[in-house]
Amino acid sequence: MTALGISLSLSFLWAFLVALFAVPSIIYIAHLKNMLDAPNLRTVHESLTPRLGGVAVFAGFMSALTIFGNLANGVQQLLAGCIVLFFVGLKDDLVSISVSKKFVGQLLATGVVMIMADIRITSFQGILGIQELPIGISYAITFIAIVGITNAINLIDGLDGLAGTIVLIIVSTLGYFFFRYGGERYGNYVYVSVCVIGGLIGFLRYNFHRATIFMGDTGSLVCGFIVSVLTIQFIEMRQPFPDAAPSVAAGILFVPLFDTLRIFIVRMMAGRSPFSPDKNHVHHRILAMGFQQISTVMLLALLNILVILFVINFAYLGNTLLIVYLVAFSVALSVFLGVYQSRSARQRVAS
Repeated sequence: MTALGISLSLSFLWAFLVALFAVPSIIYIAHLKNMLDAPNLRTVHESLTPRLGGVAVFAGFMSALTIFGNLANGVQQLLAGCIVLFFVGLKDDLVSISVSKKFVGQLLATGVVMIMADIRITSFQGILGIQELPIGISYAITFIAIVGITNAINLIDGLDGLAGTIVLIIVSTLGYFFFRYGGERYGNYVYVSVCVIGGLIGFLRYNFHRATIFMGDTGSLVCGFIVSVLTIQFIEMRQPFPDAAPSVAAGILFVPLFDTLRIFIVRMMAGRSPFSPDKNHVHHRILAMGFQQISTVMLLALLNILVILFVINFAYLGNTLLIVYLVAFSVALSVFLGVYQSRSARQRVAS
């Protein structure tokens, strides 16, 4: 095994073991101090459950990356942003904070990586005929991408093991490409990926149905932020998809992006705020079809993997065609979910 392989293996093992051994202590303290999430109309769990699993993921990720990883090329600023969002999420899990305060935290974390590390989307790579972006547009698009992806991961955290499994698939895919094609500029981001993977696997040991702990905003905000930065760096790397990196990235993030865009459109069409909570997420619709929590998570994981394989194998089509196919598939899937929902509602009324 090469020196890089040994270092990556140690990174994974450290993050995994820290998270694995931290979770039981967090569960014990949460029950002792009554820091538990109560079931309500928006949730599917049926008992009081701690929401602080993200603390274990963050502890494993942060300690492993600072010990074994290379913090150059923006990774140090990524860690700084993660610390900001960790405390924002922690406060929300403990006492609940407003959407505006969470947004301020995301604004600070995004500013750190954009301004201090110059991590941003610099080109549309041919989408709509647009190549290089003016610097002001570049910052605006990057801000929207980071905040959007961060909240997309946060919004899918609605079933036991769902957010962790989807993030695991996304980060593993991006990590593979950083390992193979990252070179000197992007290669150290494979350490970020491996440390996240280790922390998540240690946490998921306790998070699958029936979960004894949830990820909470502490974990979903940090994981979403990491995914957003990895995605931007993947797009900027442009390898091995020089003509289709943005559309391939969209395919890799398909499930969280599809769920977020769909739920926002559904809420606005109903005359409600896109941020108003409900049970119209894609995982809620699949549960309504009669699937159990575990099978729903596996189905969404399989869907994300299939879309990833599609965009990778058809990347030669270029950005425009791939995006057209992804949008068409999203519309078809959304129509299917809507038709099934309407049929189920009619059946309930009839009965």
